[in-house]
Amino acid sequence: MVWVSASTSHAHPFPSAERSVTVRCVSISPREPNHSIRFDEERKWEEKNTKMASRKAISIILRREASKAVIEKKKGPNNSKKLLPRTVLESLHERITALRWESALQVFQLLRQQLWYKPNVGIYVKLIVMLGKCKQPEKAHQLFQDMISEGCVLNHQVYTALLSAYSRSGRFDAAFTLLQGMKSSHNSLPDVHTYSILIKSFLQVFAFDKVKSLLSDMRRQGITPNTITYNTLIDAYGKAKMFVEMEATLIEMLGEDDCKPDSWTMNSTLRAFGGNGQIEMMENCYDKFQSSGIEPNIRTFNILLDSYGKTGNYKKMSAVMEFMHKYHYSWTIVTYNVVIDAFGKAGDLKQMEYLFRLMQSERIKPSCVTLCSLVRAYGRAGKADKIGGLLRFIENSDIRLDIVFFNCLVDAYGRMEKFAEMKGVLELMEKKGFKPDKITYRTMVKAYRISGMTSHVKEVHGLVESVGEAQVVLNKPDF
Repeated sequence: MVWVSASTSHAHPFPSAERSVTVRCVSISPREPNHSIRFDEERKWEEKNTKMASRKAISIILRREASKAVIEKKKGPNNSKKLLPRTVLESLHERITALRWESALQVFQLLRQQLWYKPNVGIYVKLIVMLGKCKQPEKAHQLFQDMISEGCVLNHQVYTALLSAYSRSGRFDAAFTLLQGMKSSHNSLPDVHTYSILIKSFLQVFAFDKVKSLLSDMRRQGITPNTITYNTLIDAYGKAKMFVEMEATLIEMLGEDDCKPDSWTMNSTLRAFGGNGQIEMMENCYDKFQSSGIEPNIRTFNILLDSYGKTGNYKKMSAVMEFMHKYHYSWTIVTYNVVIDAFGKAGDLKQMEYLFRLMQSERIKPSCVTLCSLVRAYGRAGKADKIGGLLRFIENSDIRLDIVFFNCLVDAYGRMEKFAEMKGVLELMEKKGFKPDKITYRTMVKAYRISGMTSHVKEVHGLVESVGEAQVVLNKPDF
């Protein structure tokens, strides 16, 4: 097996240019006796201005901090209607970005109480988009009504934001009603962005017939799909393994004059073929995209590594790693997770552990995906002591665990017939605030059944129906 060390202490590929700085020295003539006096006066004046500016800056900072304290308490004193505009808007932006919709709406209500407040369409759109992402269509509709009551001019961006909120929550009837209303209006006509949002929502629920209907409707309206629309279709068809439709969409995209494929197009295509084990097709597509001028990025290489690793092509995987090392592509947590999992499945624990140490030395925090790969590898290799060491590492870290990790632990101990440790995982789960799911108990039943422990099988089998449904987990890394 070929292995290339992934040391990241590289020189930058573009060395910084040398800069020459010329310093001009001016001598002070002793024939100018008043120069030192003027210099002192200027220095004192400058110091005075600096102190005044400093006090002013401190005053502004203190006022902003006081305003933020009022916002956090959400119940201000009588002057809560005189908060600094910048402070309130910053607080609102922070909450919108973090998708803290309840807190964002509270800050927005505080904003509307200010003496300086004027309705702003842009702020409303951002709030409605946020509520759509948080699956709060009713709240989004309420804000839409508030806009109307405040006399805001409704444009296609407002309607598109509300349509997005409906479609994200699966309220397609409401979304279609809104779309029909937009089509009959004069200043809020739907555009390619409006249709692309609806198409993406239908693709997420595999309603491909609805997608075809929307594409036909777009053409009747004289709206041409853009790169984002095509990329969304290609990605969805690839994930659904609908390769005929994916290729047809790609060909149609290539036929458009103003719609060129980009790195997202390439990555979606490579992931579709590579994830399905069609390595030769993936490589052919990679060559064609590159020859057309589309440059690979870190996601491209992560997809290649994952595809080669899953098919056991470690030589090509190492070649990709060498290329990344040579051209200074910085590894991400996804890169590390992909290669750690690949070497773990190959039983190469030495390289797997080396990568895990390298990951930490690069200050990249391991995730639950990383830990699961390690546990699975140790379980297959019968290394119970290694799992114990990993658990001690976790105890001294702040890594957020999930139910999938504990199920991996149960499976690993069950494989090694370490039944006491397997039952101990249930106690560890309780300690960490997790409850077993169906996968947990089914994994235990499988382990007991393989070892012929019939009484234990009956004991645990009765617990399977008493717990909630198992969580759906995506095995593919988030590229």
